[in-house]
Parts: sequence; structure tokens; C-alpha cells
Amino acid sequence: MTPAERRASLWLASIYGLRMFGLFLILPVFAIYGRALAGGQEAYLIGLAISVYGLTQAMFQIPLGAASDRFGRKPVIVLGLLVFAAGSAIAALGATAATITGVIVGRALQGAGAVSAAVSAFVADSTRDEVRTKAMAIVGATIGLSFAVSLVIAPPLAAAVGLAGLFWITALLALVGCAVVIWGVPAAVLREETPEPVRHGDVLFNPQLLRLNIGVFVLHLCQTALFVVVPTLLVERGGLAAASHWMAYLPVILLSFALMVPPMIAAERRGKLREVFLAAIGLLVLTLVAAPQLSSLAFKGIIAFLLAFFVAFNLLEAMQPSLVSRIAPVHLKGFALGVYNTTMSLGLFAGGIVGGTLAKRYGNEAVFYVCAALAALWFVAAWSMKPPLARKME
Repeated sequence: MTPAERRASLWLASIYGLRMFGLFLILPVFAIYGRALAGGQEAYLIGLAISVYGLTQAMFQIPLGAASDRFGRKPVIVLGLLVFAAGSAIAALGATAATITGVIVGRALQGAGAVSAAVSAFVADSTRDEVRTKAMAIVGATIGLSFAVSLVIAPPLAAAVGLAGLFWITALLALVGCAVVIWGVPAAVLREETPEPVRHGDVLFNPQLLRLNIGVFVLHLCQTALFVVVPTLLVERGGLAAASHWMAYLPVILLSFALMVPPMIAAERRGKLREVFLAAIGLLVLTLVAAPQLSSLAFKGIIAFLLAFFVAFNLLEAMQPSLVSRIAPVHLKGFALGVYNTTMSLGLFAGGIVGGTLAKRYGNEAVFYVCAALAALWFVAAWSMKPPLARKME
């Protein structure tokens, strides 16, 4: 990567990290602190407060992604972060007033500040094809580290500042993100040759992009569904108290990023993009099929499952948006990534419902096997993918 590409990738990754860290801070503690709010005794309201963010995010990914194509990446990202900050403030005021309704409204507005597509498009604008997967991996690593750090500090921080304090911190981080966009992120210096105009409908029904959209839906459905049952397995079979789960997640996430580097380099430098992509999906399928047997081996088996899952997950998380940005028409890149992020958000939302329903009716093993079947169907759909051709830059 050139110095300009590295700087742009790191700054844009920091925007992702600041935003996601603010979101992750709430997840480990909300089910506990939310019970003190009026209406918080209703489990479905707790679930709604957590998941409504995903629904509104799915609604606004495409409009904001398309807007970034027309009005520029920076203005749209700043606007989205300001909306996110406003939602955080409303949620904080709701928590202060001890009403879960205010928190739900705030969380819904947080989701409306959906800047993932615009940020991903900005990363694509600022990097060449041959290093784009690496840039997306930097973004993914930042998100993973944000998740790991939030698991460690959220409980003591919530004890110190309360639920409202966490939402105020989230609002502050969004405003810091605005400053990073305005003064830190350099303008994109690469300009791709503009091809013949392509309509939005052609992007929606492009077979290559459809495969990637289906893939990200399945990937994040599996992620959310699995984490309906994995925390319980860590307690019941792994013997690890809930407050200590970070001790399992942190080393697994860090090691998985180290293990994904060699295949990612092979994909970029040796022209093995298709092979590595399919191998990652195959690893995901095998890991999910083996999960019930591994989890029966107590703590070590669960850790082995989590490590294999996150190696596959992190590879696919880095490669897929990179592929979307290469395949999508230049002037509709934000729109294409908006569609991609919308299907991702819908997968996150569906995963909780699917995982909870399967676990309740048929047991934890059903969650693993259904996710394995979905991943296998994805593998079949991805088999006929074609590596994208590199575009010329001015």
C-alpha cells in the first residue's frame, strides 16, 4: 500500500471503529441495566431496543450509499454520524428518564445514521484493486478489536457512569468521528475510468453482486444465530462465568486475524481470489458441521470452533466488500455497497430470530446444522463466481 492508501484506510477504519465501539459498549450490559427502566421487565422490549437499530440501518443503507455517489462521501458520512450522535443523545435522555421507550426511539435513530456503505465506498475510492482486500481487512480488524475491547471495559464502565453515561459516550465518539472525517481523512486521489452508464436495476440484478449479497446475508445470519447459543455453551460446557467471556473472545479474535493474513496475501498477490474465497466458505461449512462435536469437548472444543469460525468470518468479511467495490460500476459504487450493507443488516436481524427460534424448539445443535446448510447453499451459489477484472486508474 502507498502512504496515501495506508493513511486513508487507517483513518476510515478509525471511523468504523469509533462508531462500532459505541454500539458494542451497550450490548454486553443492556439486558441487565435495561431491566431498571420502565417497561424493561418485558423481554421483547429489551430485544426490540437492541435489534431496532438493525432494521432502521437496513432502511437507510441504500439511500445514504446512493447519496454518497451523488453528493460526495465526506458530506454523507458526516451527516450520518450527526444523526447517529443525535440518536445516542435521545437514548441517553431516555435512560436518564428511566423509560425504555426513549431508548428504543434513540436506537432507531442511531440506525438511521447508516454510513457503512459510504465509508466502504470511500475506502474503495482511495485504494487500488490489488490492495483493496487488505484495506477492507484493516477496517474489519478495527471492528473486531472494538468488539473485543468493549467486552472488557463495558461492565466496569457501565457500573461507573450508568446506562445513560454509555449512550453519552457513544454520542461523543460519533462527534469525534465527524472531526476525523473533516480533518483527518484525505480526499480520494484515485480516479477510475468511467464506463458506459449503468442503471440501478442492472446493479440490483447483477449475478456477481447477487451472489455477494446472498453471501453477506448468510454470513451475518450465522454470526448472530450462533451467538444466541455460544455464550450459554461457554457457561454450561466451558465452565466460564459470563463476566469472564472476554477471556475467550479476545485471544480468539486476535489470533484469527493473524491466521487470516497468509491466505489474504495469497488471494491478492498470487491471483488466488476465487480459490481463497471458496476455501473460506468451505471452512465455514465444515466448522459449523463439526460444532456440536467440538462443543461436547468442553472449553477447548468451543475455543477451537470459535477460532476456525472467526478465521473464515474475517476472511469473508474483508473479501466481500472488496469484491463488491471492484464489480460495481464506478458511478454506482455507493449504491451497490448500500445494497450489500442492507442485506448484511437484514442478516443480523434475521439471525437473532432464527437462532432463538431453533434453539428454543429444537436445541442448540439445530442452530449449527441449519447455519451449516445455509453456508453450503452459499458455497454452491459462489462456485460459478468469476474473479473481477482490474480497472484502469488515471
